[in-house]
Amino acid sequence: MGGIVSKATNQQPTKSFERERQSTDEKARRASGGAQHTDVSLPKSSNGSISLSNVEAWESAASADPKIQLARTVLAHSNIKTALTSRETRIAVPHVFNHEVEFHTGPVTNQKSSGRCWLFATTNVIRYEVMKKLKLKDFQCSQSYLFFWDKLNKSNYYLELSIENAHLPVDDRLINFLATDLISDGGQWDMVVNLLEMYGLVPLSIYPESFHSSASSSLNKLLKLKLREHALTLRDLSATLRANSSFTSEQVSAMLRAKKEQLMQEVYTVMTATLGVPPKPDTPFTWEYYNEDGKYSKWEGTPLEFYKAFTTRYTPSECFSLINDPRNEYNKLYTVDKLGNVWGGRRVLYVNTGSTELKAAVVRSIKAGQPVFFGCDVNQFSDSSQDIGIMDLDYHQYQQAFNIQLNLTKAQRLQTNESSMTHAMVISGVHVDEKTGHPIRFKVENSWGEESGHKGYMVMSDKWFDEFVYQVVVHKSLAPKELVRVFESGEPTVLPAWDPMVRSFR
Repeated sequence: MGGIVSKATNQQPTKSFERERQSTDEKARRASGGAQHTDVSLPKSSNGSISLSNVEAWESAASADPKIQLARTVLAHSNIKTALTSRETRIAVPHVFNHEVEFHTGPVTNQKSSGRCWLFATTNVIRYEVMKKLKLKDFQCSQSYLFFWDKLNKSNYYLELSIENAHLPVDDRLINFLATDLISDGGQWDMVVNLLEMYGLVPLSIYPESFHSSASSSLNKLLKLKLREHALTLRDLSATLRANSSFTSEQVSAMLRAKKEQLMQEVYTVMTATLGVPPKPDTPFTWEYYNEDGKYSKWEGTPLEFYKAFTTRYTPSECFSLINDPRNEYNKLYTVDKLGNVWGGRRVLYVNTGSTELKAAVVRSIKAGQPVFFGCDVNQFSDSSQDIGIMDLDYHQYQQAFNIQLNLTKAQRLQTNESSMTHAMVISGVHVDEKTGHPIRFKVENSWGEESGHKGYMVMSDKWFDEFVYQVVVHKSLAPKELVRVFESGEPTVLPAWDPMVRSFR
């Protein structure tokens, strides 16, 4: 992939985190009498190790603080994530919304022990139109169907990358990175569009779950073992063929791909044995079902026809990703080196913009009746426990309990690997301030089952959105025209393959 080098820019932190930083800086200035950074006290340990003098000083300060003494009494026997939660925050961020997508779907889905959240989020969005058109009470698309084709294509993608980069040493950073998590369950929006456009979609009953789609670790381990072996086989063959001057580069490429196809037979065999043989995208199937009134009906057609029939209002291929990455310049198009699943397919593209623009696009989509696929760092200051389901910066009272300040900005969390996009879900509602028109909280449909959160749903505060939401997917007709122009403008800036902003969802 081509493109220009990414340029970092300095972005301002959110107001709440900035106030904390100003307060901390002011305390430090008062304590030092306004001393500059160069006027520091001498260390107790001259060689950089932890001395007993260090420990004595730290203990003296901690034991003199009644709050720390209370924390020691309680937290030695309790999990800080459950003990240090705010009752006030739970009350202040209720599961109540004044704008929701009019049609409610069901059942709550469960990805179980797999990293397929992005496929569940996608199919949870698509099923709105399926259920509404067919008047269904409950319905799920087959996430396993997309999972099969994704895993097969990722295996091929990795081996193609192995051929393409066979000239690099095996301990090169790129080669090492590609081999680390070569066929993870996760993915990105443009990758699922590749699958939908090539293979279509089927109802869950046509290609149901298997043990290994719901618990994928054993399958992944075996496939990675074989694919790493296959990659080395292709590297060795590439060196042998390129050392023979009688072969043209085109002939070498053809022979390497022929060998790759032989090796892929093993991958296909393992996958069909563990996941089942999927329907072919152009082969008709018959789906029989009952509608919400209990009336029998059936649908006949191919997976591609099923996909086209039920994505007519907001076609997935006409949707694109808005991201909020404050390390990089806004109103620019980005991609990620070597990220993809279908070789030669649609590239993973992102338009970088402010968090305010992301939220405005979400509100516009919800008011238009369209649920929103989004990506976030779900385990930060959140609680998915049964009957709770909250994501809010004030929910965990770590700062109050330990007399500490948490001052990293969103950009700094990305730079230090403290945060990244880890999970995809669906926004299906929003509570908007009637006076200002600004969003206050969002209704989030998760894929961790009904026992997670509030009957499978989470509530996300506006402040949490600013800090830990990184991506929303919107249809071009619901996005600002200037951002659509950026998306369609041309060559993107290429982020490195290991960039934390765009790691695949789990």
